[in-house]
Amino acid sequence: MNLDAIKNGILAGKNRPLAQAISLVESHDERAAALLAELYPQTGHARILGITGSPGAGKSTLVAAMARHYRAQGKRIGIIAVDPTSPFTGGAILGDRIRMADLYTDPHIFIRSMATRGFLGGLAKATNDAVDILDAAGFDVVLVETVGVGQDEVEVVRTVQTNLVVLVPGMGDDIQAIKAGIMEIGDVFVVNKADRPGADKTVTEITMMMSLVEEHGDYVPPIVKTVASKSQGIAELDEAVVKHYDYLAASGELDRRNRDRVRIRIETQLKERFMERLIGVTIGREEYEQLLDDVLRKKTNPYEAAEGVLGRVKF
Repeated sequence: MNLDAIKNGILAGKNRPLAQAISLVESHDERAAALLAELYPQTGHARILGITGSPGAGKSTLVAAMARHYRAQGKRIGIIAVDPTSPFTGGAILGDRIRMADLYTDPHIFIRSMATRGFLGGLAKATNDAVDILDAAGFDVVLVETVGVGQDEVEVVRTVQTNLVVLVPGMGDDIQAIKAGIMEIGDVFVVNKADRPGADKTVTEITMMMSLVEEHGDYVPPIVKTVASKSQGIAELDEAVVKHYDYLAASGELDRRNRDRVRIRIETQLKERFMERLIGVTIGREEYEQLLDDVLRKKTNPYEAAEGVLGRVKF
């Protein structure tokens, strides 16, 4: 694959080069960094939305309904669907082939499944890079759907501008709702499958829990009821998203979130590159393997082993 051809294809809005670029990122190809550096000046224009919540909440159906809504407005949509990792192939278990099948024929919608590959937080390690690639390609909206999350799997908030937390009636959401991690990252709460009994009760529970959370400051996250399978409530959801973005822009919070995202990106790169140079340069691979054996045999311990390696670093 020629990097210039891939870059030019991405900037021209072609989907095949997009897929090739994301594959380079996912496979840790050494050429990916150069490609991302070339594309980065073109980023910063897309609306980046996260869709997260408990398993079975209908996140994929909601994403599909939102994509259709935005396409009706003439917008280009990028979708990153993060799936659990197959223990056999290392790929995405669910896969984009069975998701949102009716959207595939639309050339203005790009869908990509990404396996978590053990990366915590409900996202794949390459998610941020994939978002940048779609942003640079000129997509108006990028939807990032996480795997079903629990209390501490809230990494999506560091990737997106507006995070939608999806809950449903009658699936233990009274337990899900009290998990502080989920409550604190919600910019908009979506009660999906709202045609089920108990939808109003779920709205009440979320409202009560939000009164105990101080993270939102003067912004009170709205609660929107949807029936994604019937595209009901999607226009109201879009309105809530627009109002949140306007709030971010007016309050200066958008700049802070973008700054936090940049900080996380830089620190992630620093950690990865430091470890690559630490193990292989500061301490040779064979010596490092011997150090692991020494810890396993109780000749030393993890703390002293780490200090010993760090002691060789000249700052």
